Amino acid sequence: MLPVHTRVGSRPRRLVERRPFTVVTEPFYVQKLRVLGDRQCHNTAKLPTEIMISQSGRTAFSLAQLKSSTLRSLHTSRLARGEINVLGKRLNYEEVGSGDQVLLCLPGALGTIKSDFGPQLKNLPSKHLRLVAWDPPGYGKSRPPNRDFNFDSLRTDATIAAVMMKNLGYKKYSLLGWSDGGITAMLLAAGFPQHVEKMVIFGANAYVTKEETEICKDLRDVDNWSPKMRTPLEAIYGRDYFKSAWESWVDTYIGIYCERGGDLCKSDLPNIVCPTLIVHGLQDPVVPIEHPYYLHENIQGSE
Repeated sequence: MLPVHTRVGSRPRRLVERRPFTVVTEPFYVQKLRVLGDRQCHNTAKLPTEIMISQSGRTAFSLAQLKSSTLRSLHTSRLARGEINVLGKRLNYEEVGSGDQVLLCLPGALGTIKSDFGPQLKNLPSKHLRLVAWDPPGYGKSRPPNRDFNFDSLRTDATIAAVMMKNLGYKKYSLLGWSDGGITAMLLAAGFPQHVEKMVIFGANAYVTKEETEICKDLRDVDNWSPKMRTPLEAIYGRDYFKSAWESWVDTYIGIYCERGGDLCKSDLPNIVCPTLIVHGLQDPVVPIEHPYYLHENIQGSE
């Protein structure tokens, strides 16, 4: 747990001094499990310069295990790609690896299997670890139909993901959620605790602040993005749909703040009982540093 004198919203400098987290300035997850600190770009081959890892021994996945997994070659792995119909939604998914330990990867806003978890699918699977990844409803190849952006989209995603895993034959699995996928992971872990063994979330939040709505307003017009950030998503969706979809995402995010007090999943956090590792970029430009502290204080046993 965090020291009692460390409070939500502490400045990153004091975080390092008090050492409730370890600051890592090399590629995260032992240089293999790629995490993007800049939420404006969905290419997770780009690495953050600084991230935080809980240093307690009870992590959701031990870093030693992750390192061991990354050193295994894919000759022990199998790759399955396909589509599955779940609750009326046509979903694109991939399975890699042959292990008994199963990890479901959940992408962020407008993210896809390849854009958000390409390096993980390539490097992590082994004879001990199996990865399952999906394009959420309305994202990537899980369209048509296009994404239905509403205040409960991520909650719906959590239910659909749980049913998908059941239909694929998985009774127990762990979760790796990035950004919006981290919120989906928390909702899934809270709503279906009997199926979730462990969870890692990064760049996630349980509520929206006024500051974040202002940041999102500044990011709403993708024409102001750099080509480096914009081009990968335009390649997936086409220029026009990407622009309209992103605007819908921003408007929905702001609407949650205005009409629901910013609550994304605050009331669900006490229902999360699985071991949880919380990771957050010190320089995340969209989600302030207060969020990992709030999650840590409200998810029992989290690190």
